[in-house]
Amino acid sequence: MGNMSTRPPSQLETALAGIPKSFRDRISATYLAVKKAFKEHQPEACGLGAGKFCEVVLRFLQHHLTGSHTAFGTKIVNFDVECQRLEQTPKTAGPESLRVILPRALAFLYTLRNKRGIGHVGGDVEANEIDSATISRLADWCLCELIRVFHSLPLEDAQALLDSVAERQISVVWSVAGKKRVLDGKLDFASKTLLLLYSETSQAVPDSDLFSWVEHSNQAIYRRDILRRLHKQRMLEFDEDLGMVMLSPAGAKRVEDEILPRVGS
Repeated sequence: MGNMSTRPPSQLETALAGIPKSFRDRISATYLAVKKAFKEHQPEACGLGAGKFCEVVLRFLQHHLTGSHTAFGTKIVNFDVECQRLEQTPKTAGPESLRVILPRALAFLYTLRNKRGIGHVGGDVEANEIDSATISRLADWCLCELIRVFHSLPLEDAQALLDSVAERQISVVWSVAGKKRVLDGKLDFASKTLLLLYSETSQAVPDSDLFSWVEHSNQAIYRRDILRRLHKQRMLEFDEDLGMVMLSPAGAKRVEDEILPRVGS
C-alpha cells in the first residue's frame, strides 16, 4: 500500500466479505481515506473522511437491520435521528452491537466531526490533533466491530488486521526482530530516514530507533546532518527535547513522488 490508494486491500475485502459489495467497497474506501488523512496530519481531511465513513456505515446498518436504506446520493437529513431509529429496531433484527452500540458510536463520531470545528487554525491546532486521533481510533473500532460480527473474528484479531491494513506496506522496508531495515543499500541516510518514517503506523519515532535502523556510525552526526537538516526543510518534525521524529506531509510527498519511484516499491 505504498501509495495508500482507496482500493481496499484483499485482506480487508476478505474480512468484510459478509457485507454486500456495494457497501463493502464504500466502507473500505472511506475508512482508508480517514487513516490516510490522519497519518498525513490533515485534520480537516480526516474530519471530512469521517463524515463520509459514518454515512456509509449508517446506510449499511439501515439496510441490514430494516431491509431499506437512504439511497446513495440522497442527503441524510438528520443523522442523530436515523441512529436513534436503528436503536428502536426489534431485537430480532440483529445483535445489540449493530442496533445500539455502533449507531451510538457513529453518532458521536459524526458529532465530533461536525461540531468541533476541525480544521481551525491558531489556538485550536492541538485540539485538532486530539480530535483527529479520536476520529481515527473510533473509525478503527467501528470497522473492527463490523469485522467481528460479519467475519466471526475476536476483537483483538480484528484490530490486528486493521493495524496491518493501516500500515503502509513498502517492499523496500523490512521489519525484523523488532527492528526495521531499508533493503536498498544505495539510498542515502536522508532517504532511508524518510522511508522508515513513512512505513511507521505510529505518529512519531524515537531518534535513537531511526539511528539504529539506518545503521549510521555516529548518532550526534546523524542528528545534526540528517534529522536537523530534514527538519529545516520541513520534511519532518524533530523534537530534540523529547528525542522524537514525525514525518510531515511534505516528507510523505517526497517519499511518494521521488523515493518510492526510484526503488520501485
